[in-house]
Amino acid sequence: MHLREVDEPRLDEVAGGRGVLVEVLRVGVDGTDKEINAAEYGDAPDGADFLITGHESLGRVLEVGNDVPTHIAPGTIVVASVRRPGTSLFDAIGLQDMTTDDVYFERGINKRHGYLCERYVEDWRHITPLPACLSETGVLLEPLTVAEKAINQAFEIQRRLKVWEPRSALILGSGTVGLLATLALRLRGIEVTCISLPRAPYRNSDLVEEVGGTYMSTQDTSVAEAAAANGPFDIVIEATGFSPLVWEGAQALAKNGVLVLVSVTGGERHVEIPSDHINQAFVLGNKVMVGSVNASPEDFARGRDDLVKAYAFYPGWLEQLLTTQVEGLENHEQMIRELTENADAIKVYVQVASRAGASSNGAAKVGASA
Repeated sequence: MHLREVDEPRLDEVAGGRGVLVEVLRVGVDGTDKEINAAEYGDAPDGADFLITGHESLGRVLEVGNDVPTHIAPGTIVVASVRRPGTSLFDAIGLQDMTTDDVYFERGINKRHGYLCERYVEDWRHITPLPACLSETGVLLEPLTVAEKAINQAFEIQRRLKVWEPRSALILGSGTVGLLATLALRLRGIEVTCISLPRAPYRNSDLVEEVGGTYMSTQDTSVAEAAAANGPFDIVIEATGFSPLVWEGAQALAKNGVLVLVSVTGGERHVEIPSDHINQAFVLGNKVMVGSVNASPEDFARGRDDLVKAYAFYPGWLEQLLTTQVEGLENHEQMIRELTENADAIKVYVQVASRAGASSNGAAKVGASA
């Protein structure tokens, strides 16, 4: 990871007057950024020898093209999405998160520069405007969309049942996505049990309980025991990054339940499972296991609405997730240390510019991975 001076972005980089010039306020970072820094993941755009990282953006509009809708105007707080269209049918209809292409394009991750920079230009169709109340916590929108898509996929799949009213959910993992999934489900009136490794009380368990969820530690309670106490569960979302828990989650599902996998696991783990039992339960119980990656524009819109609801119903809760601020792009080494060494961090983010004023110079300084 290093700093690099690059050319100023220009509105005419986007055709048809659809360009939006955005000043970056803050950027959330996560395990993906750490993996990119370690050369385990991601790729630079074609023709470039570096990748501007950062995919969890929050910015303020500076200038717009002549064909940008009026609800996106200078001064508007915005978040840009991550994945960009490829060549498949799904890409053509705005569902690039469902692409069948082998090569995909994600800003800050793969083949497209990201948001750890002072300014960027984007097509307004990939931008979600936010109300002023989210001018600090809006950086949580992109990770929230992971949970939003997972929940929406569960409901979309179970439309086959004509009537599906889930009442209970299990979240495996209490990291950023697990906490935001807990929030989104509680805002829908669903009882939530969150199970994770650390013992309560600690910050994450407190956050689960503050929105009315139940927290359990795997050091004291197995997934099966959690299901016996509070389940079986209509929805299970696996967000730990520890793949063996997938099979424990599968056994905690209620009839007509949906298990959604959102962790990207790149290891080589192998486990022994009761495959006959799991298979029989899925067949006789009409259960579903589905993978979910990235998010659609509708997921960003739902996430924005849920952030506003959280702001109203659970004042101060979102702010508690923003545990670890890194001041300025120049402190990118600290950013990686926080991701690697700070076990107490929930959301690490880089404060690129203040809300009060614009960036200090004309060139765009960026965090880049060779």
